[in-house]
Amino acid sequence: MTEASATRKRRVVLVPGSKAPALVGTVCALIGLLNLANGIIPRFRHSRIHTWAGYLPGTVSSIAAAASIIVGLLLLMLAHGLKRRKRRAWTAAVVLLPAGVAAEALHHHVSPVDVVLSIGLFVTLLTHREQFAALSDPRTRWRAIYNFVVLSVVCFGIGLLIVSSHPKSEMGDPGFLDRCQTVFYGLFGLGGPVHYASDRTADLVGYSLGGLGFLILFTTAYLVLRPEHPTAVLGAEDEERLRALLSKHGRRDSLGHFALRRDKSVIFSATGKAAISYRVISGVMLASGDPIGDVEAWPGAIERFMEESRAHAWIPAVVGCSETGGEVWTRETGLDALELGDEAIVETESFSLSGRAMRNVRQMVKRVERNGYTCRMRRVSELTEEERARVRSAAADWRGTDTERGFSMALGRFGDPEDGDCVVVTAHKTEENDSSPHGDLKAVLHFVPWGKDGISLELMRRDRSADAGMNELLIVHALSNAPEMGIARVSLNFAMFRSALARGERIGAGPVLRFWRGLLVFLSRWFQIESLYKFNAKFQPVWEPRFMVFPNNRDLPRIGFAVMQAEAFITLELPARVRRWIPGVSREPRQRECAHPQDKRVTPLGRNAA
Repeated sequence: MTEASATRKRRVVLVPGSKAPALVGTVCALIGLLNLANGIIPRFRHSRIHTWAGYLPGTVSSIAAAASIIVGLLLLMLAHGLKRRKRRAWTAAVVLLPAGVAAEALHHHVSPVDVVLSIGLFVTLLTHREQFAALSDPRTRWRAIYNFVVLSVVCFGIGLLIVSSHPKSEMGDPGFLDRCQTVFYGLFGLGGPVHYASDRTADLVGYSLGGLGFLILFTTAYLVLRPEHPTAVLGAEDEERLRALLSKHGRRDSLGHFALRRDKSVIFSATGKAAISYRVISGVMLASGDPIGDVEAWPGAIERFMEESRAHAWIPAVVGCSETGGEVWTRETGLDALELGDEAIVETESFSLSGRAMRNVRQMVKRVERNGYTCRMRRVSELTEEERARVRSAAADWRGTDTERGFSMALGRFGDPEDGDCVVVTAHKTEENDSSPHGDLKAVLHFVPWGKDGISLELMRRDRSADAGMNELLIVHALSNAPEMGIARVSLNFAMFRSALARGERIGAGPVLRFWRGLLVFLSRWFQIESLYKFNAKFQPVWEPRFMVFPNNRDLPRIGFAVMQAEAFITLELPARVRRWIPGVSREPRQRECAHPQDKRVTPLGRNAA
């Protein structure tokens, strides 16, 4: 078998391409909408089924109408799970489809379109059942709260349609507030201010509202009581194995040490010589950086990664991998790659403040030094526990936001005993009448190891009252003193779309490049794109491109949303002041490193900006 044919075989195995689940999910959503319409819209007066249903007891037909609404709503909720090939969604849909047709028959009207679609979908589900084998996603108790809030809003809106679409009540045309009050009471099984002239209409509305309330209670209770699966936890044994791989192969990738974030999961190759750290967010299995370990063992780890994503119907994606990592990922899986930007890397032996190109940095650093600032550069293991606590407290106070950001280029902690090889650079200034709780500490840089002779910037914090130019002072001090600690390479910040900005400002740039650069400059008002690129360029770095790996262009919006969630630019959590009133829910904000606490703007991909 040739190498090309082997590659094609791997692509077929790892990336399933059946369109049946997507079609099934779409049809399921359509049937759910039809069931909702048949349950909400008043009876069809001239239907033969309606004439037959008129001989049934009113309670039977009213309960059937409520059941039709509930089945329709459940089918809508299952549509997304069917598209993702979830086994539980398949089982629930097979049970609900016949129940929905029976409920319509007992209610008032059987739509021929609904019957045909339901039978066709039922047969399709049975004949393609082997494609619906995906396991359930990791989950937490937050899903129950999310379900309660969203489903309550949806059910209240449906209840308002039910109350408003049926014949006028004894009050004539009730007001909006009366209708809302009736819906609210009806969800609890109580009567409201709207009274219908027909007992059958009153029963139908009452059972429908009560059924919606029962659905909210049942689904929320199910999500609360079902076993909790942790979303992402790096166990002590896995962390030890990762550290062993990093000690041998950590020099290959400047982002390797960030795999030790303890809110990530890790998957190893069959030989244990390579590993991939990841987190599952919104159905996306998101890895960061290159695989850890021996390059020759990367394909084994990637294969295990893809098998895991296929088993759960997750979208596989990688953010921030190097050019070599992108080539291996695309070759082994058939995925596509997109250049995100460039990482700034400075060789410490060649770094110097002399020369015209470094004039602005040199002047700024000397000005700050004349104002009385001094710097210290040490390994974290050299700090006393009191110093670690002070740096940790200062970094938290200077963060400027309740939510800590970071995923692909942040460690998420400081001063851990296991992180003694990390490097911390601090700026100090003794002032009279200084009431700061952090004493003379004014700014902090935190670097993680990059092999034996490199460090990678992880955290940059400063006191807002400190002089401008503190970031330049800290970085210059780190680059100047790094050789004494055996450090030859320093990875600074990540510049998003750097090549587009650089090419777009050159003479002779075409209209497309100029437009793209103009758009990036405009977005820099909210995201540090241009400013971060210009800050990095001050230190004359070597630019190393970083890539995103993804399956299809249509998956990019979903992957982008997951990346924004991972970096904590988008948070779906309740505010801290709300969490403290919910029993069993943590009151502390999620511990993620802030991209740039000195600036209210945010930095793409979480590398702490300057």
